[in-house]
Parts: sequence; C-alpha cells; structure tokens
Amino acid sequence: GQAVCWGSSLHGGDCSGIDFHSVSEIYSNYHAFVVLKKDLGQAVCWGWSELGGECSGIDFRDVTEIYSSGGAFAAWNKDLGQVVCWGRSDWGGECSGID
Repeated sequence: GQAVCWGSSLHGGDCSGIDFHSVSEIYSNYHAFVVLKKDLGQAVCWGWSELGGECSGIDFRDVTEIYSSGGAFAAWNKDLGQVVCWGRSDWGGECSGID
C-alpha cells in the first residue's frame, strides 16, 4: 500500500520511508501519525518523536484501538483491558499508573 503525506516533516508531513503494506488503520494527533498493522501486531510511528512520533519500544500485539490527544497516543487492548501510552507525559503520554 501507499500513502501521500504533506506538510511539515517535523509534524509527520514526510512519510516517504513508511511501509504502508498491511496497514489496517491510520491515527494522528497534532504532531505525529501511527499506522497500525493489526494482522502483524505491529505499528509504525512518525512525526515529532517527543509528541508520539517515536513508538519503537511499544508492543502492538493484540492492540484493538489507538486513541490520541494533542501530543500523545494510547494503544488499547480491549480483550486484556490493557493500555500503553507514549508521547508527551503532560498530554497523556504517561499512563503506567492507570489500572
């Protein structure tokens, strides 16, 4: 698959290096994007790394939905009732204390 992105590269406007094969959903916030590959249990993030554009340490296996705020994302596993967050902590990127 392919996609076209535009705008400031700092905020995700350059997606030329992103593999869109097997993408099931695309999510965004003000500063970054996430493509979820549900069948593969993977995701790719790009844009401003501090505000959600960096997610290399996140386990996306069995993630059923991703939500966003202005500068963070939350990946939810509905079946297990678990959520993992990344991005700027004061915009919701820190949720380890939530049960």
